[in-house]
Amino acid sequence: MNIMKNLLFAFFLFAFIPQSKAVTTKMFKVLDTCARYRLKEIDAKEAIEKLKLKSNNSSDIGLKNIVSNYCSVFTPNERIEF
Repeated sequence: MNIMKNLLFAFFLFAFIPQSKAVTTKMFKVLDTCARYRLKEIDAKEAIEKLKLKSNNSSDIGLKNIVSNYCSVFTPNERIEF
């Protein structure tokens, strides 16, 4: 019975580790893209492509608003403007 518990524990351990790593990797990519946008290394159009956001608005101001609103969710300091 003890072997069954160990096997079950090992199964759950290996089943959930890849998902947590994937979340961390995706979160890093979002934060990296938002930081690069804020530092003006990339423009709004490129940020939207990297963040995989959909936009119906093709104007520069509309794209900037979409990226700013999205990235503001991930910043702990509300005084940071994008």
